Amino acid sequence: MTKPPVLILGARSDIGKATAHAFAALGHPIQLAARRVDTLEADRSDIALRYNVEVVLHEFDALDCASHAAFVESLSVLPDIAVCAVGLMGEQSHNERDPEAAVRVMRSNYEGPASILAVLANRFADRGHGTLVGISSVAGERGRATNYVYGSAKAGFTAFLSGLRNRLSKRGVHVVTVLPGFVATRMTEGMDLPAKLTAQPSEVATAITRAVAKKQSILYVRPVWRLIMLIIRNIPERLFKERTI
Repeated sequence: MTKPPVLILGARSDIGKATAHAFAALGHPIQLAARRVDTLEADRSDIALRYNVEVVLHEFDALDCASHAAFVESLSVLPDIAVCAVGLMGEQSHNERDPEAAVRVMRSNYEGPASILAVLANRFADRGHGTLVGISSVAGERGRATNYVYGSAKAGFTAFLSGLRNRLSKRGVHVVTVLPGFVATRMTEGMDLPAKLTAQPSEVATAITRAVAKKQSILYVRPVWRLIMLIIRNIPERLFKERTI
């Protein structure tokens, strides 16, 4: 039986590419969407040959929200599954000094992803089925001095996904919120990450395919993060603000 297509938004990211491979390995045709999508031609060819599935490229700018409706209309086939791997961490110290940099981080992690998923949500709801996957972050579960610009945007995105999931629960559309924790990607390169808490992009991708199949609502890629964030969320503010974390 032919598998339905999967759209990867932010396909130039390490997690986006890994997720494309994971779904292609299951037999799904893949739609890769990103800025400068022509740079993904080698990836398109590799995935198509490796898994014997159709792979197409689509130019997509997450920050150009006005173009999102037209982008979805331009897809030759409306996907059954859409994964949003769009994101930008930036550097907290830079974001504090440069308002434009901070706004770009906020838009890249909340406004852009929420905008495109909102357009897809309406199309999926009209059709009566589909799955939307948003990659958020545990950083959004509590504001921290060391990454609160990025974390605040992810907090907004997590809340958006939660509301979207509740809205669509009776429309045949499922929404998965992915909270990966630390992941070894280009975005975290150079950071001193604890090995036991750090996943590889392929691990995140495999977890996403399983969460979609099981219709899981919230995915902590490594379950230990659920406990870690439960503890962090419940530290009294008086004590929390005394720590530089």
